[in-house]
Amino acid sequence: MMGDERFSQYLRAFDEEPPVSIRLNPLKSTGLTVGDGQQVAWCPEGYYLSRRPQFTMDPLLHAGCYYVQEAASMFVSHVLRQFVSRPVSMLDLCAAPGGKSTAAIAAVPRGSTLVSNEPMRQRASILTENITKWGYPGCTVTNSYPKDFRKAKARFDVILCDVPCSGEGMFRRDAATIGEWSPKQVERCWRLQREILSDAWACLNEGGLLIYSTCTFNTQENEENVSWFCEEYGAELLSVPTQPEWHITGSLLAGFSGPVYRFIPGITRSEGLFVAVLRKSREGRSVECGVRNVSSQHSGLAILTPHSTLNTPQITTDLSYPQAIAYLRGEALQLPPETPRGIVTVSFEGHPLGTVKNIGTRANNQYPKEWRIKTTHTPNSYEAILRHT
Repeated sequence: MMGDERFSQYLRAFDEEPPVSIRLNPLKSTGLTVGDGQQVAWCPEGYYLSRRPQFTMDPLLHAGCYYVQEAASMFVSHVLRQFVSRPVSMLDLCAAPGGKSTAAIAAVPRGSTLVSNEPMRQRASILTENITKWGYPGCTVTNSYPKDFRKAKARFDVILCDVPCSGEGMFRRDAATIGEWSPKQVERCWRLQREILSDAWACLNEGGLLIYSTCTFNTQENEENVSWFCEEYGAELLSVPTQPEWHITGSLLAGFSGPVYRFIPGITRSEGLFVAVLRKSREGRSVECGVRNVSSQHSGLAILTPHSTLNTPQITTDLSYPQAIAYLRGEALQLPPETPRGIVTVSFEGHPLGTVKNIGTRANNQYPKEWRIKTTHTPNSYEAILRHT
């Protein structure tokens, strides 16, 4: 499918370390820069790092100042900036752990709303944590299946379908996916993907956008699904502006030349991803503003409530690095004697982490148990990934 030269480049990538990249949170990264980062070409908030630090031990990660995300997945922010110019209602249908959702809400105009959905309950809990920490207003997390949105007659201007797939694009980064792959898995996935696309299309407003993505390579789950969908539903396949130096690969299906975007390790500085952008009408209309709020209009969906621990009170005290790590482990703290009693926000370098209840002799930890870091090791010094300007 790739051809000899392209496939040789792909194989050589397995002798290299996968690139490490992060994406800054525009709401929380003012005055911060990436120490040794090189910008991701298609995402102004994205940066490659020269090595993989111990992210778990960085309080600014837990404060939501940045998100660790594979570079190709940041392409969704580029797509949204090309086509969305005013507030929209958006659904991320298969959203956990939250990378594309957090990229999306930062890319669309202020005043937009995002429903970030994950069908699997455990993964939905992780999604809730990441959406809460990202800190954007207008975000709702749901734990429902795609068909539930269709039954609820929910409507959106933009729907992102980052669908379950056979995972071929993850082979370099996660060797376990190689053992899980099989032709039967590919067959199962492309059928499921068509079901999800059909449910999503029923929830899309006229003139709206559907962004389809997988982290796999084969044409069955990619070009063949897109071609089928355009024929079956009359979807318009949109062209996304890109630059030659990004080294994004187009269609690899003989006889199909529509605009699609494939990121291949060894060719693009990323892991594997496939993206196509579809519009519901052929009339060339722009995306319209949303008319429904799924969190309040549709009782048939399972709504998850973000933790209130980050709804920060006015009283704030800044922690040292060892104190911040102790807090993130769920330990009680001793605050300065002058700290007022009651609920207090604790922060690191001015960025809120959560709350404690200060009773004087100690401050009882209110950080959610499921978010707490498990390691007992505390580095001697803080390895700063972001630096203050």
